[in-house]
Amino acid sequence: MATSTAQRVAIITGGSRGIGRRAAERLAASGLAVVVNYAQDAAAANATVKEITAADGTALAVRADVAKEDEVAALFDAAEEAFGGVDVVVHAASVMPMGSVADFDLDLLDQVIRINLRGTFIVDQQAARRLRPGGALINFSSSVTRFSNPGNAAYSMTKGGVEALTLLLARELRGRDVTVNAVAPGPVETDMLQGFLSGREHLRAGLADGSPLGRIGTPDDIAEVVLFLAGPGRWINGQVLYANGGAI
Repeated sequence: MATSTAQRVAIITGGSRGIGRRAAERLAASGLAVVVNYAQDAAAANATVKEITAADGTALAVRADVAKEDEVAALFDAAEEAFGGVDVVVHAASVMPMGSVADFDLDLLDQVIRINLRGTFIVDQQAARRLRPGGALINFSSSVTRFSNPGNAAYSMTKGGVEALTLLLARELRGRDVTVNAVAPGPVETDMLQGFLSGREHLRAGLADGSPLGRIGTPDDIAEVVLFLAGPGRWINGQVLYANGGAI
């Protein structure tokens, strides 16, 4: 699909569902060409692309496992071949299995580290090499790094690493005119939250009460933060934005 050389281009990992999908839709609505990355659910990714194009946006679905260097490189190649370059990377792909430190399966821990940490490093590495001047890299951490909820050790540990990499990379890209930030949502109405609440639906009211705004966040809430960092928020760099409605 041809595009104007003036059109900015975004890659969104985990773009077929939840926060990633809404971010893709919001960026496309603002005029960016978007590459919707997915790992397994091609139908959901294609549905996202269909919705974007039906609204006169420009989108392309590309499969890639974020923890595989060659596949992530091919993802960036596809964006450059289709649209001429990459200006924004939104790295939203992650997993959040629950379990206490004492009982957590170490094979599962390896999987969490593979996707959440190795995947972030590989995506950020390609972004560091390829983002054009004026670009933005937006990683995803989580407010759980502050909450320290029991049962969330593996996920919290990996998101702490995402924050460390984000701050470091912002400094490594000095002189490139590329910003690097992380968004750290609180509870958001997504499939991931549904998985967390499975068998614990009684916790929902407490999650809502944890915010002074008295509700659980929505993908729209987070997509607006992504849009700001991808566009006008150029003086925000090397930061972690806790987008959680004021929850502490």
